[in-house]
Amino acid sequence: MQPRYLSAQDGRTLVLAALGGALEFYDFIIFVYFTATIGALFFPPDMPDWLRQLQTFGIFAAGYLARPLGGVLMAHFGDRGGRKRMFMFSVLLMAVPTLLMGLLPTYASIGVFAPLLLLILRILQGAAVGGEVPGAWVFVSEHVPTGRVGLACGVLTAGLTVGILLGSATASIVDLLWTTQQVLSGHWRVPFIVGGLFGLLALWLRRYLSETPVFQALRERRQLVEGLPIRQVLAGHRWNVIRCMVFSWLLTAGIVIVILMTPTLAQANYGVAIQASLHANMWATAALAFGCVLFGASADRFGVDRVLLVGCVAMIASTFLLFVALAYAPQYFAWVYPIAGFFVGVVGAVPVVLVHEFPPTIRYSGISLSYNLAYAISGGMTPIIVTLWLRSSPLAPAYYVAAVVAIAVIVVMLRLAGGLRVQQMSLRGAPCE
Repeated sequence: MQPRYLSAQDGRTLVLAALGGALEFYDFIIFVYFTATIGALFFPPDMPDWLRQLQTFGIFAAGYLARPLGGVLMAHFGDRGGRKRMFMFSVLLMAVPTLLMGLLPTYASIGVFAPLLLLILRILQGAAVGGEVPGAWVFVSEHVPTGRVGLACGVLTAGLTVGILLGSATASIVDLLWTTQQVLSGHWRVPFIVGGLFGLLALWLRRYLSETPVFQALRERRQLVEGLPIRQVLAGHRWNVIRCMVFSWLLTAGIVIVILMTPTLAQANYGVAIQASLHANMWATAALAFGCVLFGASADRFGVDRVLLVGCVAMIASTFLLFVALAYAPQYFAWVYPIAGFFVGVVGAVPVVLVHEFPPTIRYSGISLSYNLAYAISGGMTPIIVTLWLRSSPLAPAYYVAAVVAIAVIVVMLRLAGGLRVQQMSLRGAPCE
């Protein structure tokens, strides 16, 4: 019988994994908090503001488009050679490009090569995070008791959101310490250089983690997958992939729009002051981290489908509340933003679905393909779609979130009704009862 509670070793593994994930995710998202500065420095000064913003978000989106390749490659070796090895490599692949971003010459120095180099580094970051997030979910879920997978995934996802909080806090500190001109003259580099050092710290921390018991058992019994894991995923688990893509799209909509894009949109499209938008974002991100833990733990107690159904409905309502406030009553923005952030925390229950959809021999590859393909399509296009849609409707971000969440709700209801009769896999390999 599996133990019901986390052991001291489980707790240590979870804390180190979450902390390392926070430092790595800071590296990935710090870009979005400096999109206005990056746009001004890496594109021609006579370019229209809306086009500069669109192209900067395009480079941001390139990180998402690179996720599938990096994720599938790292997942291949994670299923064949070990989870821990790829867990360490992903953070190294993130740290180096982030550090180099802080050292890049701008458009004024090297012209068009500046945005091209920035694009290359962003692609490398995307490849790194493509292996990091699925690998982290697999890593912690295979360490903890099966009855605490929701809590573990919620805590880990909260750790990733803490990385977003660190990015928001860093942007606020930069805005407080230096004037806009000082930031443009070179102080924008500080968050990226610090981020690169954070990544190296995360690499050092992960030296103290051990391989998952599930993978060790597979290796000892000589049951590791032969050939290409991704081929087995596509051959026998296509419906699992589709369902996981839908839930990954849900995660994308919540994080990218409500958490990552809202500060920039609040400033550029709704007239909110820079400091006010960043301060509100910090509170929203803190609420998100708390929500991830609560929704993840609730999935263990009440079942992941029921938790997702309730959380999705609340996420739609709170997102509309947020953007209605931004468009028509901005004085309430700071109050409603944390509410929306908390209910986006339903994404903390999403990895519980993902880790149970595939057997352990191909789990990393199955999750990585589903999650990263969905993120590449939806995450990469979301900023561009919303930016263009905002030209015709101030509530465009809320409409987009509502549409995505509605699709996820349909899938959840089908699962609850038994309409999708497929076998899910337990964490240890046997079909769920």
